[in-house]
Amino acid sequence: MPSRPPNIRHFAALAATVRHGSLSRAARAVNLSQPALTQAITGLEASLGATLFERGPQGMAPAEAALLLAPRAEAAIEHIGSSRVTGTQVRAFLAVVRAGSYSAAAEATGISAASLHRAVADLSVALGQRLIERRGRALVLTPAGERRARGFGLAMAELRAGLSEVAALQGKAGGRIAVGAMPLSRARWLPETIARFIAAHPGIDVAVHEGSHAELVGPLRDGEIDLMLGALREGARAEDLEQEALFEDRPALVMRAGHPLLTATDPAKAMFAYPWLLPGAETPLRRYWQDMVRTLGRDVPHVQVECGSVMMIRQLLLGSDALTLLSPGQVSVELDAGVLAAMPTPVPVARTIGITTRSGWRPTAAQADFLALLRAVGREQAQG
Repeated sequence: MPSRPPNIRHFAALAATVRHGSLSRAARAVNLSQPALTQAITGLEASLGATLFERGPQGMAPAEAALLLAPRAEAAIEHIGSSRVTGTQVRAFLAVVRAGSYSAAAEATGISAASLHRAVADLSVALGQRLIERRGRALVLTPAGERRARGFGLAMAELRAGLSEVAALQGKAGGRIAVGAMPLSRARWLPETIARFIAAHPGIDVAVHEGSHAELVGPLRDGEIDLMLGALREGARAEDLEQEALFEDRPALVMRAGHPLLTATDPAKAMFAYPWLLPGAETPLRRYWQDMVRTLGRDVPHVQVECGSVMMIRQLLLGSDALTLLSPGQVSVELDAGVLAAMPTPVPVARTIGITTRSGWRPTAAQADFLALLRAVGREQAQG
């Protein structure tokens, strides 16, 4: 069954009442009658199972749950940017955007394609903007649709965080952390962090989204994931993203066991006689490899096979004399088993590993604990 969409008007009523401290002033601020605003707050309290306000002759005094939820609601409403938008419309639009079609969104959500189509059409009318265009058989976001998709995604992320904070206040286990994991973080750093975190927080779910920087940075900006782990991008800082360096990784030359390079008298020269397996040209590792080659005074060789999958690279190495540049930690099992071998690069190569988050992101208490563990495990790796 599809989950119930958030009632955005209820959250707007909460935020306005906390901000103004008066039902009458809050009702005017959100263009509701006072009875309608009271009903909205009562409905939100019922859905949360929490008291949000203490009613008294001096007005509406916010309870702790309201003080936790109101800033999240304010931020969500600002991201949505219109009082005419409903939670049903937001859910439908985001489902179609993420699935790429109405039929795929219907399958993912359990809502009929006709209902999704109607909700997205109503949203376009409410906003006075065309959000999605059909080009042949494909659906394409308009520029306005792209902006709205990002805003709505961030709004939903804020509401999820607020609801998690209220649940924690009530002593209820729950919540979810979505982590974007680039290849290096999956070897030891993230698994060790997750193992420690779930032992301390058995009620919090952790979802790992694997991908490259290019594949994960969009979902991070859109609020689909909370943070991204892996090699930081030097000289590519953006106003909406923040990077935190934690440790350095030193890649090595990796090859099959018994490779002729292992016994070469001049590996820096001999390595150019073999094919290379490397990730795409836009990745830091590829650029570090190119810098190493140029430092050795050589022309950058052609890379016939570009691949970012460690699993695939491992298999290709096992059956050939190809070379690659990898962190030993990414193939530690194969190195320990003696099926792959590693040797230092002729020119030292290092890349900075860390955490990337959205600027202004406010982690929940559970997310803050996860960040603290990431830093602690990262320091251990740096010292190790």
